[in-house]
Amino acid sequence: IVMARADKFGLAQLHQLRGRVGRSHHQAYAYLLVPDMESLTKQAAQRLEAIQQMEELGSGFYLAMHDLEIRGAGEVLGESQSGNMMEVGFQLYNEMLAEAVRSLKAGREPDLLAPLSVTTDINLHAPALLPNDYCGDVHLRLSFYKKLATAKTADQVDTLLEEIVDRFGKLPPQAQNLIDVHRLRVLSQPYGVIKVDAAPGVIHITFKPNPPVEPMRIIELIQKNRHIKLAGNEKLRIEKALPEVKDRVQMVRDVLRALGQPLTMTEAVPA
Repeated sequence: IVMARADKFGLAQLHQLRGRVGRSHHQAYAYLLVPDMESLTKQAAQRLEAIQQMEELGSGFYLAMHDLEIRGAGEVLGESQSGNMMEVGFQLYNEMLAEAVRSLKAGREPDLLAPLSVTTDINLHAPALLPNDYCGDVHLRLSFYKKLATAKTADQVDTLLEEIVDRFGKLPPQAQNLIDVHRLRVLSQPYGVIKVDAAPGVIHITFKPNPPVEPMRIIELIQKNRHIKLAGNEKLRIEKALPEVKDRVQMVRDVLRALGQPLTMTEAVPA
């Protein structure tokens, strides 16, 4: 196949046309003709260089990535896009879009003024990270941090834990704390918990207004445990010396589970 003025074609077009040849036992060739290499635009030269380099099986994905780098992400993130996309960011935009789609599928009008779900703040008063000497690749560490932060269920956290241990070995204490932080985050969110501050001497569990928890459960919990008190309308105070991180984590788990199953959205609406 001979492609005249190949510099005028897009990268996807060049890849598709080149794929038309070499499909049998006969030797086949694709010739890309340009008038003058020196007169090519920067983007045209990048496209031709990319198509020449990508010859292996599965190169289509890498060509798509090159195309994204050369042309950009299009009008979703472009300056011509209406709204405040540049200020919002691509990931937050996707989250907002997914929330609107979920609402429509559930038969509800999307509440565009309602904030997105707030991530529960967990503070164990101990280092919670993947140490450099455990996972030396900074890009891998950032990747795992992002995956853990976006995990929605305990099973997803456990799957990531298995992957980390399989790749790097037994968890050091700091990494175990990191896993415990995200396990607590996943456990706490359905109860309407917005913050857990677990210090060695006292633990505070702060709920959002009108949390999806049966009020009688909270009263029973306080009556049965002298070390648990109400600190305001939306905060539980647990006064107990727990120097070990694992013991503080277990205490928070026990308190939340003692509150029973979180109420559904309908049950949680105040009268």
